[in-house]
Amino acid sequence: MGRKLLTEHVNVEGIETFAVYRKHGGYRAVEKALKMTPEEVVEEVKKSGLRGRGGAGFPTGMKWSFLAKPEGVPRYLVCNADESEPGTFKDRFLMSKLPHLLIEGMIAGSYALGARTSYIYIRGELLYVLRILEKAIAEAYAAGFLGENIQGSGYSLDLHVHPGGGAYICGEETALLESLEGKRGNPRNKPPFPAVQGLYARPTVVNNVESIATVVPILNMGGDEYAKIGVGKSTGTKLFSACGHLNKPGIYELELGVPVEEFIYSDEYCGGIWKGRELKAVVAGGSSVPILPKELILKTAAGEPRLMTYESLSDGGFVTGTMLGSGGFIAMDETTCIVKNTWNFSRFYHHESCGQCSPCREGTGWMEKVLHRLEHGHGSMHDIDLVVSVAKQIEGNTICPLGEAAAWPVAAAVRHFRDEFEWHVTHPKEATAPGAVYRGSLVLA
Repeated sequence: MGRKLLTEHVNVEGIETFAVYRKHGGYRAVEKALKMTPEEVVEEVKKSGLRGRGGAGFPTGMKWSFLAKPEGVPRYLVCNADESEPGTFKDRFLMSKLPHLLIEGMIAGSYALGARTSYIYIRGELLYVLRILEKAIAEAYAAGFLGENIQGSGYSLDLHVHPGGGAYICGEETALLESLEGKRGNPRNKPPFPAVQGLYARPTVVNNVESIATVVPILNMGGDEYAKIGVGKSTGTKLFSACGHLNKPGIYELELGVPVEEFIYSDEYCGGIWKGRELKAVVAGGSSVPILPKELILKTAAGEPRLMTYESLSDGGFVTGTMLGSGGFIAMDETTCIVKNTWNFSRFYHHESCGQCSPCREGTGWMEKVLHRLEHGHGSMHDIDLVVSVAKQIEGNTICPLGEAAAWPVAAAVRHFRDEFEWHVTHPKEATAPGAVYRGSLVLA
């Protein structure tokens, strides 16, 4: 396997404790950062080419440089640990196994941004992880890496963990900030952006767990060295949550640039499709990104090998490509019903819509209803076009990206698997029979 920057020590016994983490080089990045100016720390992150690991892939150093710095006004770093994307489970893995890695990243990042109080906003269902983080934070305070005058540097930081209420919408950064302030987690209109008016209307940076944790190896090795790992603008390593019909599902840390085919079939990684079956489709970056059939996930439309990078996965746009997203890699074998899978995703997004925007509130409900009809043998050919039309009317017409997250999977499923949707209309009895599987002209029960 390739180089491990985040998970190198994950299997070391006791690594979740301060003593063992420190013994294996922990908090060296903080010590190094405190000897630099905040601007120099930001510059190292810029040079690394690190892109946000939560889904959007925006350059982290650039995001940090946008932070407004009015004199005498507090600033905040907020960690988005509200990991709720179906198919994604890497952040809870990092927090539960390597809590001090995240804390170290929070300290270094807070110093770079001039934040004296920072927050980790964690998904409400992950209370067991919250307890792990709270224990690790207490250890960091006791060791002098949090609190007043950290390691005699003159810099002080208080770090808090705040549990959310279990709402997917709070993974959107402005909804997260609303929730953190004690309000209903509804996304805000932008501008103003959080970098200008974020938490408590003060300049704020919101970063994903993996993004903040990655600051640690960047500072330890230097931004230029980190940038040498990966391919092009996809630098460094990335955690992928591999699940679905795989022989070896789990968390994998990859150097960006590994071929998708190698990731799926190599014994080093996922070990191929379970039970000797054929791969049918893949959702490469969590449920909100477009699904791709086997032929387009393994190779681009131009016939080039598809790579695990931001650029390669998006090659071809949404016509023949997808997104790396949050790294929630869901593999589906030949027995998967795409219509049922798409309906299931739509149920999730309808349930999780905050209801603030009419296109999302009404549109997600209509997509769920129409897909329910198609899956349960009551649909028409018109319904197939109707669900695509509804998806298009949601896209680009909402305050936050949840609308797109709901619309893109539906549009892509019909685009690539329209024949399967049509079969559900023309053969409703066969489609609804227990165990029925559509395989082109073959139907196997």
